Amino acid sequence: MTTVEITYVGGPTAVIELAGLRLLTDPTFDAPGAYPIGSRELTKTTGPARRPGDIGPVDAVLLSHDQHPDNLDTSGRAHLTTAPLALSTPSAEARLGAPVRALAPWERTELPRPGGGVLHVTAVPALHGPVGSEALVGEVTGFVLSGESLPRVYVSGDNASLDLVREIARREGPIDIAVLFAGAARTSLVPDAPLTLTSAQAAEAARILGARHVVPLHFEHWAHFTEDGATLTKAFAEAGLTERLHLLAPGASVRL
Repeated sequence: MTTVEITYVGGPTAVIELAGLRLLTDPTFDAPGAYPIGSRELTKTTGPARRPGDIGPVDAVLLSHDQHPDNLDTSGRAHLTTAPLALSTPSAEARLGAPVRALAPWERTELPRPGGGVLHVTAVPALHGPVGSEALVGEVTGFVLSGESLPRVYVSGDNASLDLVREIARREGPIDIAVLFAGAARTSLVPDAPLTLTSAQAAEAARILGARHVVPLHFEHWAHFTEDGATLTKAFAEAGLTERLHLLAPGASVRL
């Protein structure tokens, strides 16, 4: 089976190399500092391990959502316009225009592979907080990557719902590699519940999906994350899933 190489840039940003294609998740390249969002602000504590010029050409951007600066910042928006294609939500397409192309939940598109054949990209649902928070947090999507003789890769985006993980596992599983946005993000917008997976939920998501490998993203580098790499390591150990967890340092890569 073809291998996948994942390079962690920082926050929600990574380069996924699969089937001769290079895919970039949620581009964020701004420096540390306070970033306004409505009447609130989010604080970035650490900059990216790689700058936009270090990334190189990509075939597509997988954009979970555009409405929050920790998932698409000013530098990320500029870099997104250099990509031939960005796949995201219908609302992101309406706000950003080209090169963003909307995929509704469970809609699939195909990216031609350099050596022949295609990579299937399926949009899968995500809920950026508890049930009922959609009107506050906005529309978010995840993705499943698949194809002939390829591992099946799930990129969660900012999803906090294990019920959706179960539905994705039922319809798209089993998953070989799960790229899970974690960190148990909390803000005053939805003060009583996390906006992304907790560390324990990430371990449970790995079990539900049957994922042989898990690469966490978006669990550090912003002040609103309440859990980190240490809690991920502990949660996966307590679930007996230590061997599945690949906790990368910023700038590091893993081949799976």
